[in-house]
Amino acid sequence: MTHLSRRRFLLASALAPAAAAAPGPPSAYGALPSARQVRWHEMETYAFLHFTVNTFTDREWGNGDEDPNVFNPTAFDADAIILTLKAGGMTGAILTCKHHDGFCLWPTKTTEHSVRGSSWRGGKGDVVKDLAEAARRHGLKFGVYLSPWDRNNAQYGKPEYIAVYREQLRELLTGYGPIFEVWHDGANGGDGYYGGAREKRVIDKRTYYDWPKTWDLTHSLQPDAVIFSDVGPDIRWVGNERGFAGDTCWETYDPVGQGGGAASPGDVKASQSGTGTRNGAKWLPPECDVSIRPGWFWHERENERVKTPAQLLNLYYRSVGRGGSLLLNVPPDRRGLLHENDVKALREFGGLVGSTFAQNLAAKAKVTASQVRGKSKSFDPRNLLDGDRYSYWSSDDGVTTADVVFDMGHHVTFNVIRLRENIRLGQRVDAFAVDEGKDGGWSPVAEATSIGACRLIRTEKDVTTSRVRLRITQAAACPAISEFGLFREGQA
Repeated sequence: MTHLSRRRFLLASALAPAAAAAPGPPSAYGALPSARQVRWHEMETYAFLHFTVNTFTDREWGNGDEDPNVFNPTAFDADAIILTLKAGGMTGAILTCKHHDGFCLWPTKTTEHSVRGSSWRGGKGDVVKDLAEAARRHGLKFGVYLSPWDRNNAQYGKPEYIAVYREQLRELLTGYGPIFEVWHDGANGGDGYYGGAREKRVIDKRTYYDWPKTWDLTHSLQPDAVIFSDVGPDIRWVGNERGFAGDTCWETYDPVGQGGGAASPGDVKASQSGTGTRNGAKWLPPECDVSIRPGWFWHERENERVKTPAQLLNLYYRSVGRGGSLLLNVPPDRRGLLHENDVKALREFGGLVGSTFAQNLAAKAKVTASQVRGKSKSFDPRNLLDGDRYSYWSSDDGVTTADVVFDMGHHVTFNVIRLRENIRLGQRVDAFAVDEGKDGGWSPVAEATSIGACRLIRTEKDVTTSRVRLRITQAAACPAISEFGLFREGQA
């Protein structure tokens, strides 16, 4: 290059417009999940284990006057329980370490009303330890249920009991490894043994427990643990014990008390819990608790009343498939094992879920979008098919309605649709629709509202087509969709 040519090149370069900067991610919208809440969302389905003296007295709620020796499982096998849960697709297990009767399944120093005071394993047994260690061995997370109500403790209803309760919580959160969830029941106060007083004790649910200090203690000891109650602070009760959320279900929620004032564990307008609050101030997603049997504890008379795999799958669609989690109770029997009928139903349910979602029929589709944020590959619609919950397709700011077309190149048959938002950016979409390519045009297949962490839709019938269109029809901010999937419900 001559000297003159070089000068002309430099001059042209200086006058040329600067290359457009790559677009940044969209601003987050509304309340956002914490890191521990994000990890909880990823679990989706986990188990409850209701197990205590009630298992042996054939009751749902013990009165607190049970002889500790009544707790005597003859063949307790923590590994067998956890392996069955794993086969059923469970990602964790929450144990009723202390139910309302006050009997503790670990050798607590706070009371003799525990396994330490029983003849089981010579008073050396520890159900919490065995199950926590078995869960770790087999790749499941472990959580603890600790009833605030204690019908055995003589101090219940007095200020002194709160110190006892927090010490029990401290023992559980420091002696058994990582805890993924701490569960506080809303049942608080009433008739009980109370150290021999045998009376009714009523507490002010809003103030007695001083919940903020208890929650602070929990997060200081187990920062990764989510706390469940009617009002959170990390995850909320869905408002029923039948295992499903509202068809429209927001991850955000501003709970109110039954009388319209401040809410607290045991005092909440449960009718609002299943739907949540659009644009609520708190990210407070729903946990959908339900038992595989009519009752929460094992009862021989219920052995033939175990939910079928199809019933469990329906609950899965109405809980996990509406942005929540499914907490499925599977209670051990008097042997300390899961009953054979429960085992069969759970395994077949796990098989149904596994086979249904094994293959995304749209995985190899050609994908085009009506609008891509900054025309950047970082927000390309192909991100919807990469299996990553946090890579996503998005549009430009202000573009809140947009379409994505999936061309499979050949006909596929599906009856389940799955969508996810990148919840790290908030819950942004209010409504969407899905169409099938038909006769050279489009025909509606499904429409729905909220998405959140996961949205599952069962179509009314099998759909066979080579092209599918996702339409975001209403959103509070530009969409940030991380997954779109088409599936065929499987057979166990």
